[in-house]
Parts: sequence; C-alpha cells; structure tokens
Amino acid sequence: MGRLSTHVLDNVNGKPAKGVSIELFVIEGGSRRSVLRTRTNADGRTDAPLMTGEKFRMGTYELVFEVGAYFKALATPTADPPFLDVVPVRFSIAEPDGHYHVPLLVTPWSYSTYRGS
Repeated sequence: MGRLSTHVLDNVNGKPAKGVSIELFVIEGGSRRSVLRTRTNADGRTDAPLMTGEKFRMGTYELVFEVGAYFKALATPTADPPFLDVVPVRFSIAEPDGHYHVPLLVTPWSYSTYRGS
C-alpha cells in the first residue's frame, strides 16, 4: 500500500521543526486543490501519513511549508520580510504502491528536499 509522508528539519537550530504548518495540494488541469492542512509534531513529522490507502493516487502534488511563521515564533534572526516565508515543493507520484517521503531541510535562507524512505 502506498503512502506519502514528510518531516521538517530546522538546520539553524539543529532540531526537528515543531509546529510548522503544512498544506498538501493536488495539481489537476493546471490548477491546484487543497487536500489537507496539518502541523508537524515534536519530532518534526506529521502524526499520520499525508496520504495512504484509497487516497494515495498517482499524480502531481505540492506541499506548502509555512517556514516564515515557524522561524518568527522561535525569534530566529531573519530578514524583514523573511527571505523564505512559504516554501512550495511540487512533485509527482508515479508508483501507486510506493512510499513517498518528502522531507524539508530548512533555514531562513535556504532549503533542500529529496525523495526519502
């Protein structure tokens, strides 16, 4: 059974990013539709997979991470306005039985992602 998961790592403070607001969108016909909103827990992960079972389908998706608000809440020094406020990560699911893990490693100035396991 396929599933989609994520986590956020705060590379400035060297810890999981707790409380980051995340929204998942599906991209269809050039437009995007919200699938769910959630927040990261103390481990920087969501409490449950973002998609699994019948909801997990092939297609193009976008995860939107609200990192500006996260760093502001921690009083992490940033620019005003922040260089990175909302980070979108667009990706496609091609394996209906695959595990797609899309982590975000982030600072107020940079981010990276990859297909994890």
